[in-house]
Amino acid sequence: MPTSKTTAKGSTGRKVNPALMKPLQPSKELSAIVGSSPLPRPEVVSKIWDYIKKNKLQNPENKREILADDKLQAIFGKKKVTMFEMNKHIAQHLK
Repeated sequence: MPTSKTTAKGSTGRKVNPALMKPLQPSKELSAIVGSSPLPRPEVVSKIWDYIKKNKLQNPENKREILADDKLQAIFGKKKVTMFEMNKHIAQHLK
């Protein structure tokens, strides 16, 4: 029987792109939600989702829509975004 080598894989079983795990510095606006220390992009997105759920900012009639409070509006630039648009806005606040 061949022996299997262990590789870094995500929960889906695919290999994790190392570029996604590189810690990025959040902007001042994004730091208000995720903290000021550098974080990998997936962790930033996870913390934003925690914030959205904790503050009940999902549109109850359309769960794909995020209703931004003042902190999120500083990141998104508008009052409503879809969960698909959200990552585009987040990317502009990471260096």
